This record gives sequence, C-alpha cells and structure tokens, in this order.
Amino acid sequence: MVEFLKGIWHYTPGTVTLLYFITVVFIAVFIVLENRSPLKTISWVLVLVTLPVGGIIIYLFFGQEYRKKKMFSKKGLYYLEKLRKQIQDQLRRLPQNEHLFNEKILGKRHLMNLLLSNSNALLSNNNDVTVLKNGHETFPAIFQAIEKAKSHIHLEYYIVENDELGGQLKELLIRKAGQGVEVRFIYDDVGSWRLPKKYIRELKDAGVQIDCFMRVRFPMLTSRVNYRNHRKIIIIDGEVGFTGGLNFADRYMHGSYELGLWRDTHLMVTGGAAISLQIIFMADWFFVSKEILKGERYFRDLPVGGGKLMQVVSSGPDSDWESIGQAYFSAIASARERVFLATPYLIPTSEIIYAMKTAALGGIDIRVLLPGKSDAFFPKWGSDSYVEELMEAGVRVYHYKPGFTHSKMMVVDGVFSSIGTANMDFRSLETNFEVNAMVYDEELAREVEVLFLDDLENSEELVLEEWTQRSRYRKIMESFARILSPMM
Repeated sequence: MVEFLKGIWHYTPGTVTLLYFITVVFIAVFIVLENRSPLKTISWVLVLVTLPVGGIIIYLFFGQEYRKKKMFSKKGLYYLEKLRKQIQDQLRRLPQNEHLFNEKILGKRHLMNLLLSNSNALLSNNNDVTVLKNGHETFPAIFQAIEKAKSHIHLEYYIVENDELGGQLKELLIRKAGQGVEVRFIYDDVGSWRLPKKYIRELKDAGVQIDCFMRVRFPMLTSRVNYRNHRKIIIIDGEVGFTGGLNFADRYMHGSYELGLWRDTHLMVTGGAAISLQIIFMADWFFVSKEILKGERYFRDLPVGGGKLMQVVSSGPDSDWESIGQAYFSAIASARERVFLATPYLIPTSEIIYAMKTAALGGIDIRVLLPGKSDAFFPKWGSDSYVEELMEAGVRVYHYKPGFTHSKMMVVDGVFSSIGTANMDFRSLETNFEVNAMVYDEELAREVEVLFLDDLENSEELVLEEWTQRSRYRKIMESFARILSPMM
C-alpha cells in the first residue's frame, strides 16, 4: 500500500486529473444506468462535477442505492403471508360492500383499493382513534398504556435521547420487564446517535430486548444517510397502538430555546389498526433480530365492525411501491372540495407538486402549513423554493409563528385523514421507513380540520406580492437547496 501511494504521489498533475475525470465519468454513468428520477440523476451528476474529490466522497456516503429486495425482504414471514390472503379477499369483496359506506366515504374507495394493492394495508372498521394534539397529551397517554401492559410492549423509534423524557421511558420499561412483561425495543442508529451505551446496557441488564436499526459506523458524519427507520410505533399487548410525529426527546414535550413551542400530532388506536402496527413491528423486529414472533398473544383475530374505518400504511426500501407518496398524490389529485396539509418539510416529488397546482387551479381549496422557523436551515430553504409557484396556482401557504410545527397531517374533503411519520419530502416518500394511519371518517376529519384551523390562527398567511420581494441572496440559497433537495 505504501509503494502504491508513493506511486500516486509521483504522478504528474495531468495524470491525477485524468484519473479523477475517468472516476467521475464512471460514477456518473453508473448513476444514469440506475434509472433514478431525472431530478435525482441531474443533482448527483452536478455534485460530482462541481465538487472535486468532495463530490465522490459525498456520493459514497449518501448517494448509493441498493436493490430493495437484497437489502430487506419480508417474503416468507408467516403473518405477512396470512395478511396477503386477507388483502386479496378484501380487494375482491370491497365492491360488494359499497352499501356499508356513505357517499363521502365511498368517494375515497379508490384510496382504499390503492393502499390494499401497493402496501397490503389491511382495511379494518372496528377502530377507536384518539388524536393527541401535543407532547403534553401524547407522552402521558403512552406512559399510562405502558403501565397497564400485562404481556408485551413493542417500541420502534427514530429518536430516543437520554434526557428527562427518555429517562422516564427507560425506568418504566425496566420496571415492566421486572414484572415479567416482554419488552422489545428498536431504535434507529442514526436518529438516536446520542443515546449513550450506558442507557442501552441498563435496559439489556433488566431484560429488555433492544436492538438498533441498520448500524452505522460514523453516525455523526452520516445524519442524512440513506435508509433510516423514521417510524414511531408503540404496541401494548397487541391491543393498543401509537404512531405519529413525536419522538422521545424533551423538545417534543417542552419545545426548545431556539425554536420555542414544538407543535406535533400523534394518534392512539385500538382495533385492527393496532394489529397492523404489530405486523409492521414484527417485520422490522425480524430484520434486526432474526426472531419471528408468532402466536395469539401477539396477533389476535381481526374483529369486525363497531368503529372507525382505517388503514395503517408502511413504506420504505422494503416496499415494492412508494405507497405513502402514492396515497398523498392520489388524495390530492382526486380531491373534490379541500385539502389541508401540514408538514415540517415541503420538498415533494414533481408529481405531488403537479397534483397540488392542478387541484388549486381547478378550484380546490388547498392550504399548506409550514414552519416559520425550522430545525434545519437547508430543508427550510428547499421548502421555501416551492412556495411561489404554489401560490401562483392558488395554493394558500402559511407560516406557523409560535414555534416549530413538526406535524405530518392531511385532511381531504372532510372525510379522509392521514397522520403519521412521513414528511412531504423526497427522503420520507422515497427512502425512509415510514408509517401513516389513513382514516375514512367524517367525525375524525372534523376534529383534524379544527386542529389545523386552530394552527392557522397562530400562523401568518403568505402574500404572493410580498413573497416575491424577498432578498436575492435568499432566492439563490433556495435555488441551490432545491437542486440538491433529492439528496437531502
């Protein structure tokens, strides 16, 4: 190796330049042959050309995409195979059960079909759903449910920190494990890179089965690395489930000095939705531990009737389709009256932008709530780069003022609601492991709409004429962020 490096050292500058040029061309050709979206392809080629040496390093860390089926295959898992049979039966029977739906819900049947087909999202109509409007509602509900656990507790989180809230979670899980309750815990290795080894060791010593999702050697240097598990899932005894936008860190409860109030939304569910969350957790647990969970204690029979109609949708590199992104697109494109959307990062695919502009131009009331200040300046610039063209099409855009809005929620036509972990950005829609709850229910939609409109009362509506007057520097930074956004 030493002799090899000495040989390179004695190369002429022209030779080194030629070798670098050949390497860049080879990588660029490789990217083109992967048949990514044109925007992603152009972005990566631009990085390679404009950042000598650094472009190659960035690509090696963040740009490589592996074949989905080689990285994570769920085929052969018993309950997933059983689920697929139920899905095929539901697809066959759905047209025969139209009499069970009112006219508004029937108008969203295409979404039910889509999610049955693209993500095996079980359709259940026996669910109780509670909207948790902030950390002060979410974490006490979670801790109360964990306290009542008798059989098992399953947790899967992107961020867990060793602060007051994380410490409370740790002590509660240790106590429940001491009572004989099975506890399984998945944390993302990048999202939870600050979680100390002592925290994990104390859980393991108490009998908690804990494992990280896709370990990364240099998490501090790869905070945006591909294929992160961005899901937030808790299932208690296979009966009560939680999902939404809140991670286990103090700022999700108390806000932060820099951003102020942290505005977020979570859901508590029982019924078939909890079973669906359990199946998603089971697949992820198998991926990290190779343990297959079986038995009635984990998977109960699906009850029928008596509650809200909903589907729990997962997406990620383990999916054949970008299922949540397709659901967003279809819900917006088929809207008949209104679409209310809140997201912390608006860096959408071209298809979703096209759907939003087309719907707005067609007279649909489209309103988008974004943070006025953000926890990440580059995604903030990328989000702002889309605002002008949306407003030109008639989309109403708002900036949340009291703090940082981290909610990922959508409500369409007063009947369809989506709350979960997926942001409206490339990473969530195309790369990360995500989960959203999709609910077909007018009562819940009204509740989500009221929550959204309350947030608008604390927001500033942007005015197109004023927005176009922002500084040239800001516009330049937005343009660069937009070009690089597919890699963020």
